[in-house]
Amino acid sequence: MSFPSIDSYAFLSDTHTAALIGADGTVDWLCVPHFEGDAVFARLLDRHVGGAMSLVIDGGVTPTRRYLPDTLVLRSEYDCPDGRAVAHDFLAVDPGDDTQPIRAAKVLVRHVTVERGSVRLAVRVAPRPGYGGQPTAWSKIDDRWHARGTPLTIRGDLPFVADDTTLTADAELSAGRTAVVLLDYGDAASPSDPAWLLDDTCRTWRDWSARSDYTGFAAEAVRRSALVLRGLSFDETGALLAAATTALPEEVGGVRNWDYRYTWHRDAALLLLALFRLGHAEEGRRYLRFLISTCAGPDPLAPAVGIHGHSTVERELPHLSGYAGSRPVRTGNEAADQVQFDTYGHILDAALAYQQLAGELTGEQWRLLRRHVDTMAQRWREPDHGVWEIRGPRRHYVNSKVMVWVCLDRGIRLAHLLHDDTAPVDRWRQARDALHAEVLDRGYDGTVGSFVLAYGSTDLDASLLRIPLVGFLPGDDPRVLATVERIRRDLAVAPALIRRYRVDDGLPGEEGAFLLCSFELVSALVLAGEHESARQLFDRLDTYAGPLGFYSEQLAPDGRALGNYPQAFTHLALVEAALNLDAAGDRDALHAWAERDRRAQDGRAVPAPGPPA
Repeated sequence: MSFPSIDSYAFLSDTHTAALIGADGTVDWLCVPHFEGDAVFARLLDRHVGGAMSLVIDGGVTPTRRYLPDTLVLRSEYDCPDGRAVAHDFLAVDPGDDTQPIRAAKVLVRHVTVERGSVRLAVRVAPRPGYGGQPTAWSKIDDRWHARGTPLTIRGDLPFVADDTTLTADAELSAGRTAVVLLDYGDAASPSDPAWLLDDTCRTWRDWSARSDYTGFAAEAVRRSALVLRGLSFDETGALLAAATTALPEEVGGVRNWDYRYTWHRDAALLLLALFRLGHAEEGRRYLRFLISTCAGPDPLAPAVGIHGHSTVERELPHLSGYAGSRPVRTGNEAADQVQFDTYGHILDAALAYQQLAGELTGEQWRLLRRHVDTMAQRWREPDHGVWEIRGPRRHYVNSKVMVWVCLDRGIRLAHLLHDDTAPVDRWRQARDALHAEVLDRGYDGTVGSFVLAYGSTDLDASLLRIPLVGFLPGDDPRVLATVERIRRDLAVAPALIRRYRVDDGLPGEEGAFLLCSFELVSALVLAGEHESARQLFDRLDTYAGPLGFYSEQLAPDGRALGNYPQAFTHLALVEAALNLDAAGDRDALHAWAERDRRAQDGRAVPAPGPPA
């Protein structure tokens, strides 16, 4: 049985969990009771074993799909031989309060209205808990059907019948008729009126989207990406998931199948800046509080944590055949046990951005952060596993060294901003400057004419594109320009697409183009002054979005989506690139931010002229 393209799936979220719906109207992915929970619908990873919830009209008419503007409500239009129907699918939300503006109703709504003629409707609900490993049975209590061993219940106005492990309903609907199926997955007693649920969900998402007044470069793509990022932000803690799925392959049929339903601290500062710049300050505050809460544990900091702030354990699920035969299927992620020193830089960079934008860091928060700056001042000479989590021995990765420099640099600047006269700033500055000199000496190879993956290597690494983006060197520095050009040439997969690296990472096969890096190339070109090239590259990348406007983690050379989906860091890098291009139209703002980065090294407190890209 064939598998749909990864980026053909519609993404639904209530900020507590997520669902993926295929073009055939089947819910192929849903985890309960939250994002990290058990996939009771896992047909995404096995067309036979994984559970699913299908909705078929007239035997399988393919609909025209789009999202209602500024929402995560999917509208599907079915033009059938004898009629026309419109379906709305969504995970219902309602307005919260100032600290949590979106609240999950914990119900998946499938709402079909016949506009003319008549249509046949068939619904099948077959959850299989344990990621497809355990069949279930149905029982009816009052007006609800309960799936035993799960929190799922079904309500609706269709004539459901239980047949072994599957709940089914068939009906013929005429013009003006509406059918609704409500799949509850929590304890909340959500309203039964589907029209009210639809209106309230649309209003909640639109009120949230309206907080942003961004109308600059690629405004539509930025607003769409902001919705994705909010949909991947866990309502209880503010944690940002890397993606809504596990085990979608980086190579179809291969073994590079990882669980991304966790929080990585990469680009934490960028997320904060994007949230504030787009008018979502409260989400920025919640994320910062979650981020710093993860700093309370012992060293080394875990590069990835669960949405509740806990560690994860990687395991394999042999009963699942995987997406298009890509095995093993994994849950949990071993990367949480690696030593990744870049994590420290991302966290301190975010803390500085937050203090500049909001000025709300507390003494206790700074105490936790200061301890980690001290750690890096002592350990910066050590190797680590690197940002790409290559499963091999530790090395002196250049990106890790640059991000340790960021940690020390931002720590120095925070100490000044917070008037902390007791911080060992002189020692931090000595370590920062020594590290900077070492990276220029050992991380740049004059023979190949670029910065390299690791000390002693001549291999490339696309994460080196962040050297100018974090202010380690100016974007027009000749060494930066040479590195950007070599990455464009030697890591290219297809027009506008680059991979992360071309080295043996200890796994069979190879991955595709890494979209985060492709968008970061846009930002690097902006800082290099190549604005027209950056715009052309952005426009080309925009054509690689899926039919509903979402991106996965990677793309194959033929443009096929690879990896988990939708991918937060791809959309975050898109926002960064768009804001950088927008700022390129305002030379004063762009130069102000460039000057801020150049002044970073002397430890002076530099007031922010407005959120940077």
